[in-house]
Amino acid sequence: MARQSNEFALAWESLSGSDTGAGWRTIPVTGAGTCALSAGRHFPGNQESLLVGFTSVQIPVAEKFPEGQGFVVEHVSLSEERRTWIALTRKESGGIELFMAMICDITDLLDAESDTDATRLLRIFLGRVRAWQEFMRQGSEALSHEAEVGLVGELMVLGFMLESGMAAASAIEAWVGPLDGIQDFEIGTGAIEVKTTLAPVGFPTRIGSLEQLDDAIRQPLYIAGLRLRQITTGKTLPDMVDDLKRAMLDDAVSRLNFAERLLRARYYEGHRDQYTRRFNVTSMYVMEVKDNFPRLTMGRVPAGITKATYEINLDRVPEFNVDLRTALEQLGVL
Repeated sequence: MARQSNEFALAWESLSGSDTGAGWRTIPVTGAGTCALSAGRHFPGNQESLLVGFTSVQIPVAEKFPEGQGFVVEHVSLSEERRTWIALTRKESGGIELFMAMICDITDLLDAESDTDATRLLRIFLGRVRAWQEFMRQGSEALSHEAEVGLVGELMVLGFMLESGMAAASAIEAWVGPLDGIQDFEIGTGAIEVKTTLAPVGFPTRIGSLEQLDDAIRQPLYIAGLRLRQITTGKTLPDMVDDLKRAMLDDAVSRLNFAERLLRARYYEGHRDQYTRRFNVTSMYVMEVKDNFPRLTMGRVPAGITKATYEINLDRVPEFNVDLRTALEQLGVL
């Protein structure tokens, strides 16, 4: 069950107020497996904090904690010495609503991974904090229209993968676009790059690097091209997110990993009311990138050229089209 924000809000409220002394005031909240959790405030600053206590964990001296635009992470000393305590504290400049969303998300993750050993749990915790760090670093505004369309396309392909029978855990692990992967999905030694357009005629596709369509790096390599249209009977971006979460209803870990990928893709539930456009798919290409497929790679440009972006029209190369199931079979997941 998801954590309720009032669990923390009530604890912080009871700790609030002026305090002439310096140091921590804390109240334990429901723990997560071997992790102890406390809501806290550090005085004289009086900012809200989540304190997470890990058993039998030593933090390397060189460990660099993430620091976001609206929060700070630090190793702290509390009276309970048998645990290693890490505090996640809101900065004065950080909004309480976004901080609360982050706290609930992180504690949900700790709950889902409560059977994991403490060392791995610490890495999972810091990984999710870094996802929030990246989200806040890029700005906490809603996605642009172009980025929204791009994410819709990736989620549609993810949904098609699940419908084809690919395991949710494998599909989420493969979705590396939000992690700055060269392609959007890395599956085994191969990959799928997703391109999405609203253009009714032509399929202009921007290729961002010489590596993106280089099958010498990953093979087999495919482009999934989705043509969308806006239509009142279609689905919004939040609708698609909800559908995928329902598809993972019995897999709490996959749902939380999916939430992390969404966050790294800069999708935040607090913005869902801003995504009102409704889409459906009018056509879809899945093209194998090989042999004479039109592209620029390091081996296909004159010596001295090290970077390039370019555009191709998928409508002009239909002979490379295969179906998604065939691609997934070739990638070894079906």
